[in-house]
Amino acid sequence: MSPLDLKKGASRKSAYDLKTPFSDVNERHTLAVLVDNVDGVLARVIGLFSGRGYNIDSLTVAEVDHTGHRSRITVVTTGTPQVINQIKAQLDRMVVVHEVHDLTVEGPSVERELALVKVRGTGTERVEAMRTAEIFRARVMDTTTESFVFELTGAPDKIDAFVELMVPLGLVEVARTGVAAMARGSH
Repeated sequence: MSPLDLKKGASRKSAYDLKTPFSDVNERHTLAVLVDNVDGVLARVIGLFSGRGYNIDSLTVAEVDHTGHRSRITVVTTGTPQVINQIKAQLDRMVVVHEVHDLTVEGPSVERELALVKVRGTGTERVEAMRTAEIFRARVMDTTTESFVFELTGAPDKIDAFVELMVPLGLVEVARTGVAAMARGSH
């Protein structure tokens, strides 16, 4: 019986413990890691993932504290609950790591990504690309008589949908920044 199919009185488990940590279902998690901005720190963090065969779906890195020389690494990864817990524990043990936050389980968060999308087309395809871009609130960053470069910011699903709609209209190239994420609220 699945933990979510429990009938009243069918289990002595607490309502807070319905999700088993030993599931074999892969979940997508967004991790925010605050690290020292020193040579090789990104290679060490990435090495943790590659050395154990963990996949990285998205990776963003930028210095967020210039005086304290600290950077924030946002990693989107997929794995079972055991794998995610192991990743967090191993990251937390690294000397250069100051904080590890799993934004997926710590509460509501905001995720955004930037994409540049190049579309080539003339005639009706060109008009349709402009209409679609307007619906998605994409901005034209560059235009020629035969192509556009659109800038689009939003949730990864929104960008995926826009790119999918541009394929039949003459999609040429896509560049994406990766996910930047932050917990909502005052904490």
